[in-house]
Amino acid sequence: MRKCRYQRGSVKKQRGRWVAMWWVDLRRKSRVIGLVKDMTKSDARAVVDRIVTEAAAKREQNRVWRFGEFVAEVYFPYYSRKWKDSTKENNVNRVSVHLVSKFGPLELSGFRRDELQDLLDAKAHSGLSFSVVDHLRWDMKQIFDMAVAEGQIERNPALLLFTPKDAAKPVRRVMNIKEVQNCFAALDQRERLVAKLAVIAGMRPGEIFALTWGRMAATYADIQQRVYRGAIDTPKTGQSIRQAALPEGLLRDIEVWREFSVKTSASAWVFPSERMTPLSKDNCWRRSMCPKLKKVGLGWANFLVMRRTHATLMKALGVDGKLVADQLGHSLDVNQNVYTQSPVESRQAAVNQLEKTLQVM
Repeated sequence: MRKCRYQRGSVKKQRGRWVAMWWVDLRRKSRVIGLVKDMTKSDARAVVDRIVTEAAAKREQNRVWRFGEFVAEVYFPYYSRKWKDSTKENNVNRVSVHLVSKFGPLELSGFRRDELQDLLDAKAHSGLSFSVVDHLRWDMKQIFDMAVAEGQIERNPALLLFTPKDAAKPVRRVMNIKEVQNCFAALDQRERLVAKLAVIAGMRPGEIFALTWGRMAATYADIQQRVYRGAIDTPKTGQSIRQAALPEGLLRDIEVWREFSVKTSASAWVFPSERMTPLSKDNCWRRSMCPKLKKVGLGWANFLVMRRTHATLMKALGVDGKLVADQLGHSLDVNQNVYTQSPVESRQAAVNQLEKTLQVM
């Protein structure tokens, strides 16, 4: 109880003098700070506060930080101010599960490059995806960058880390035209419209289920929000705030769906649940879409595949890459290098064309 009492410092009168008392590293300290006749208790209390603050700053400066403590007390609080809620949850979980659980008790100053690279190698060998392993590499670099900036270590041991070449890279599948047609034919009206908004308009599922009738214009969908795990949120990135163009046939399908809808006011959801909240992406996929698509061999064609199919087919049609990127709501680099795939049939046609050109020459 005495430790608790003086933890933030205290002051008392003793033989006409003010005596300050405080704790440092579980040891009680005391010092005469002035005469009672010259200082009020408030003045004495202010002096104690300065003493305690200086002692705490010195203790913090000399603190030997451990990896887990630094991540929890410095790294997470600072970067959480930057991250969106969805990003924060993913980042905190990934770092906690894969890094803090392994390195938590270790001192920051004791890390070496090889042991960090060994962790990445082990994660890759365990079957963790290339994307997750690459994120872990970046997480470590950012954590140790911050430790350098805070003066806790002199150099960043994660600076030269690389993602192991044998990390499992994802197979980014896309549907061909026939498979897209089969996909649409297999689904009921509501789910077919959802799939068309993903494949034809290139919209994310969170954007689709966050649509209100007031956001549906004559030729486009005005995307200003999304649904993420049941909550309304801003779009994924600044580029995601956009007007997604809608073709004539899709607009007609939307008008037909409007006629079936119970509520069509400007604030009403285009795809409401039974409780008149935004329809859950996971429920829609698991209950209404995936079972029907499995019957035609397309159970793998999830929402990401649908958007990837949009990018790939648009490229095959010769549409300018910048237009496709703007329609999808991300950068040209992501559109070209992540979403757009080049089926072997397309590459076969390209090399055939090159061969014919060389024969003519």
